[in-house]
Amino acid sequence: MKIIVNGEPRDVADRITAADLVRDLELEGQRIAMEINGEIQPRSGYAERLLESGDRIEIVRAIGGG
Repeated sequence: MKIIVNGEPRDVADRITAADLVRDLELEGQRIAMEINGEIQPRSGYAERLLESGDRIEIVRAIGGG
């Protein structure tokens, strides 16, 4: 199925979860925030949140510094 990740079309498997997407993007263990169709997704719900064709996902990484 097709989704949009940070403005770019992406083909993913059917029945993929937000957690699967994080793993596929090699972002596990990083400090990220995810928004799906304009709604912030709590990290605790990534494993249960199934993505659907046409979903628009924005992912940002926290960058430390000082």
